[in-house]
Amino acid sequence: MSSGIPIRPSMRRHCTTFALAALFMAPGPGVEGQFSSGVNVVEVYAAVTDAQGNPVTGLHRDDFTVLEDNRPQVVSAFSEGDFPLSVALAIDRSFSMAPRRSGGRPQVMSAPNAGGTFLAELRPQDESMVVGIGSEIEVVAPLSKDRAAQIRAVQALTPWGTTGLYDAIIQSVDAIQSAKGRRALVLLSDGSDRYSKASAADALDRARQSDVMVYPVTIGQTAPSMFAELAAVTGGRSFHPRDAKELDTTMRTIASELRHQYLIGYTPSRRIVRGEEQWRVITVRVNRADVRVRARDGYTTR
Repeated sequence: MSSGIPIRPSMRRHCTTFALAALFMAPGPGVEGQFSSGVNVVEVYAAVTDAQGNPVTGLHRDDFTVLEDNRPQVVSAFSEGDFPLSVALAIDRSFSMAPRRSGGRPQVMSAPNAGGTFLAELRPQDESMVVGIGSEIEVVAPLSKDRAAQIRAVQALTPWGTTGLYDAIIQSVDAIQSAKGRRALVLLSDGSDRYSKASAADALDRARQSDVMVYPVTIGQTAPSMFAELAAVTGGRSFHPRDAKELDTTMRTIASELRHQYLIGYTPSRRIVRGEEQWRVITVRVNRADVRVRARDGYTTR
């Protein structure tokens, strides 16, 4: 068992309305001006890819259509590119991930190597943390820019315990939620849950209510349907690589996608009433037939 800091579940968070002045904590290229405080806006990070899954860059504000509850919205803020990133890398290190041959699928304990590949692809200004998932869920490397220490922590992981996967998703989302900038969770697991106190529905609900994009990567024979849903509701992307080489490519793809996203801000046309909790559905479209866009599917007012 590696030493680490246990994650303590935090209070459930609601996304994504706040003072417009806070929308861009560190403006990237193309941010047009500063904004007045006290105006509620919604921020949406959108990833746009081509048919091969490669990031599509160079799009403009007019290329996007945003709907809230099927009502068109006026995009008041738009930027592409270099946004602050805080990411939690959560690695299933339970006994079910011990090395074994399995029908051509990647060796399950290639997960630490894949985690190292992902961390090495991050930019120097990005912050990351490493979460180990076993009978306990622990931060084995805290949020920082010290990539070398994080890679060492990943490589030191050994099989241990069972997988409280749903609990781990909730606690990892909570752990990265309070970080700055864009927030993401990259999850490496065979998708098997053992002895979680939470259910799959609980984990999906917590992820949906957060501001964290989730990228689940299945290492094993069967990808759980929950992983695809987890990615869809948060604006992330799920993967099921076929072999170790594809797993390595997958981790580089995720890092690349996180470097190439669009930030869209709008003031809801339907007024938000303070204290009134509502779920509002967001739909983001790109006015081109040859691309695919992924963004979170909604937010909760409060």
